[in-house]
Amino acid sequence: MKAPSRTGGQILVDQLLVHGVDHIFCVPGESYLAALDALHDADINVTVCRQEGGAAMMAEAYGKLTGRPGICFVTRGPGATNASPGIHIAKQDSTPMILFVGQIERGMREREAFQELDYRAAFGPLAKWATEVDDPARFPEIVSRAFHVATSGRPGPVVIALPEDVLTEVTGVADAPPYQVIETHPSLGQMAELQKLLHGARNPVVLLGGSRWSETAVQRFMRFAERFDLPVACSFRRQMLFPADHPSYIGDLGLGVNPKLVARIKEADLILMVGGRLSEIPSQSYTLLDIPSPRQKLVHVHPDPSELGRVYAPHLAVNASPIAFSAALESVHPPATLPWSEGTKASHESYLAWSDPKGIRHPGPLQMGEVMAHLRETLPAETIFCNGAGNFATWVHRFWPFRKYGTQLAPTSGSMGYGLPVAVGAKRFRPESPVVVFAGDGDFLMNGQEFATAVQYDLPILVILLDNGMYGTIRMHQEREYPGRVSATMLKNPDFAAYAKAFGGHGERVERTEDFAPALERALASGKPAILHCLMDPEAITPSMSLSAIREKALASQS
Repeated sequence: MKAPSRTGGQILVDQLLVHGVDHIFCVPGESYLAALDALHDADINVTVCRQEGGAAMMAEAYGKLTGRPGICFVTRGPGATNASPGIHIAKQDSTPMILFVGQIERGMREREAFQELDYRAAFGPLAKWATEVDDPARFPEIVSRAFHVATSGRPGPVVIALPEDVLTEVTGVADAPPYQVIETHPSLGQMAELQKLLHGARNPVVLLGGSRWSETAVQRFMRFAERFDLPVACSFRRQMLFPADHPSYIGDLGLGVNPKLVARIKEADLILMVGGRLSEIPSQSYTLLDIPSPRQKLVHVHPDPSELGRVYAPHLAVNASPIAFSAALESVHPPATLPWSEGTKASHESYLAWSDPKGIRHPGPLQMGEVMAHLRETLPAETIFCNGAGNFATWVHRFWPFRKYGTQLAPTSGSMGYGLPVAVGAKRFRPESPVVVFAGDGDFLMNGQEFATAVQYDLPILVILLDNGMYGTIRMHQEREYPGRVSATMLKNPDFAAYAKAFGGHGERVERTEDFAPALERALASGKPAILHCLMDPEAITPSMSLSAIREKALASQS
């Protein structure tokens, strides 16, 4: 049977439907009008964003929460380069994502036509694969490959450039079959070796990270940890991989980590690392394990064979996804006695003490310890917490107990401006979930325009915006390295409550601890996107140290 004739844009959108796409994020552009026209009649939800960086981050959030590629469309040239932060995040965070970029007509190439860019060269180092479609008949092949590349092995972003005339050209071609994630499984011998190593251990520790997890995989791993009474830590910004209220949980390896957790891992005789890479932040600048040969016996489980032995030489390397590995754990049986049980209990108690916000005091009339304690009492475990980068994120990572899979959106790449757009994206495709953004003043305004997107789609997200009038993290480092020499870190901010109201949302200014709870109640009751503009004393730079204390310590070390 002869395939029907369709425009390239229609063929492209039909492939998205074949592969199960139900939502895309975009900023429109004339370079891909034919694809936009095909989307008009497609059963695909379209979220129109205000800037390409925000659109790409929303797509990355979709990939992070669902395990399916997040889809983003942007226009050529500056549209594509604006989207590049989302590509970098997806690469470092191992998130499946596909970015479609409009492109000039084929016959205009290499003349530096309007907004012309070589996308293979520009995005090759950032993406898992960057390509350009030269023939509309190849859309089924190339889009199918993009879905397989984005989801298999270590997931990541794919960039596909769409020449304008390829999208309007008509041809006949059959659709590709739906993609299938390429799964890798541990062997029986590897699981037997893991059991042998666990039986011989006296002080094991489990580290969970990376992607290619699922709710089922998390539950299976939780049961495994229970049977062995194993201590389990999560990698940087991967806290949703194990419930914080579980007696096996011992904390996360992030910034400002619990010193007792670091000591616990350094003292381990066996480390089971599943899904993660133990990169710079979780490894505490590559100090936890010796490179290339760790002192501890290391079992490294990862879906991409190129990551096994890349930095750390494992005692046992298992090329498997966390989903497949967790399914195989039922075959591993604990020893008759568990010599590490007391250590697990002590480490969990240490985590509970470290993460308790009550009693935390810092300069200023608005006490974030009390704010976090109130949030823990008020918000349900299903709340999705979103944040970008900055010292403000410590309040979430240290003091919010993540208890459910799919409730954390935070960039392991450390990208500022991430929290607001991904909250919009999360609420767009998970409207039943409460969504909260933690943002700093500098962080928020990097993608603050996406608050308009939240208003446009009636998405009642809550933004808790901590305003200390500066790029606080950089100022903290400045005081440590160049004490008293403040340079390029001060900010003059708007009234963020008025900002929220100007867009059509709910906004309130919070200056004292006692003002927060009633303001939170009103914001949640408003049914609108809301900003609580929380005024912070600049001295309250971390939960444990003031800015002046950091400066004085640095000056003392120099004298």
